[in-house]
Amino acid sequence: MRTRINARFVVAHDGQDHVVHEHGEVVYDGDRIVHAGSPFEGTADVEIDEGDALVGPGFVDLNALGDIDHAVFDTHQPPALASGLAWSEDYVGRRREVFTPGERATIRELAFQQLLLNGITTAMPIASEIYTSWAENYDDLAAAAASAARLGLRVYLGPSFRASVPIVDARGEPGVFEDLALGEHGLAEAVRFAQDFDGASDGLVRAALLPSRVENQTTGLLQRAKEASDDNGWPIRLHAGQTLSEVDAIAHRHALRPIEYLDAIGFLGPRTAIPHAWAVDGHSQLPASGHADLDRLARSGTTVVFCPMAVARFGVVLESFDRYRAHGVAMAMGTDTAPPDMVRAMDTGMVLTKAVERVKSAGSAADLYRAATLGGAHALGRADLGRLSPGAQADLVSFDLSAPHFGPVDDPIRSLVMNGNGRDVRRVVVAGRTTVEHGRVVGVDHERSRAQAQAIHDKYRASYPERDRLRRPEHELFPPSFRMERHADRR
Repeated sequence: MRTRINARFVVAHDGQDHVVHEHGEVVYDGDRIVHAGSPFEGTADVEIDEGDALVGPGFVDLNALGDIDHAVFDTHQPPALASGLAWSEDYVGRRREVFTPGERATIRELAFQQLLLNGITTAMPIASEIYTSWAENYDDLAAAAASAARLGLRVYLGPSFRASVPIVDARGEPGVFEDLALGEHGLAEAVRFAQDFDGASDGLVRAALLPSRVENQTTGLLQRAKEASDDNGWPIRLHAGQTLSEVDAIAHRHALRPIEYLDAIGFLGPRTAIPHAWAVDGHSQLPASGHADLDRLARSGTTVVFCPMAVARFGVVLESFDRYRAHGVAMAMGTDTAPPDMVRAMDTGMVLTKAVERVKSAGSAADLYRAATLGGAHALGRADLGRLSPGAQADLVSFDLSAPHFGPVDDPIRSLVMNGNGRDVRRVVVAGRTTVEHGRVVGVDHERSRAQAQAIHDKYRASYPERDRLRRPEHELFPPSFRMERHADRR
């Protein structure tokens, strides 16, 4: 069935770059785009007039929150409280799964709904491991694949794995608990999942290898994961260069910086994505100066996933998006927090880049929009994603420009980034299937989803005291912004 959408603005791709067409049209037949840009001269089975809207390619999120966000818990504590949010040494021996398998499946489904609502059509999810007994497992990701297929979200999936976990000892000092057997088992299960699910649901589900943070891995585990990635063409993602404690840990073990270490063991490469990667030489919080790490990233073809909202909430910043691009580093975008709002992420990225560079022309909306679309597609080796052009996947998002809060439109891309947000998403199409219409996920009871999300959030928060070495109650670990007085609901 051929569908034609017209709108005030359509962001098409001319083979070189995005081009904005005023009073443009996009036409798709099945899961493929047949026309994008100028008015279409042919006929269509379905006509959709989006009116005062911007229609563009769906966003590609390479660090997409697939969870209840922990940032609301751990982005505001002083050190004495922050240490209580990690696993205590005592908890390691009695650790457990906080959520049932059904609850974990619900968590992924709720998160996937939010990704679609924010115009993300291709996602590589990320989830916390603190509430697991070790890491994600095969069954968790099989359920996630089913949710993605049911909702119509394009995903790159794989269970996380790790060989160690950071802990706090009985004296309150940081430490590490290692279990090499669990690391090996995790990698084996990740490979098994990739073999079973790559290309499932008519290609909507693809495989990825997703080891957790670099400091929680062994060299052998990383090298074998990279070998499996290279042999099978699966993308691989590893969080690295994201905390100063990680920098210290890698320096202690290997006398190298994290990016330097990954280059030395052969982990970097065109299929490799590194979220954050702000802790590189030349950063103001590190003693070394220069740009050797950026040269390593650029030379290897590794993609850095820029997650400006997430890192800023933890008090750090990449220095800077423009500096990385100038060194030839491939850049993509990630949300990595709630809400998974790519428009807010681009706006935050623009503001932070301007502030770091102290130049108002820095952090252009065009470059950030490219990173959120073409950059992610490039990292996945997918020339059919992140663009509206004939032959590309029919993945698109429509933003309402007529809402009272939006204000006047100047340049539509700059106006979207500076004036808009994810709540302006009106319609989302993935592989030709309408997944969001009138700002709601098709077939989803959002009121029920909201109640489920609150219940899971409350259970998540209530699990923290059992991991705290001092067993402090919730109200001490998570003090409110202001004193709270609770009264009976008289409505």
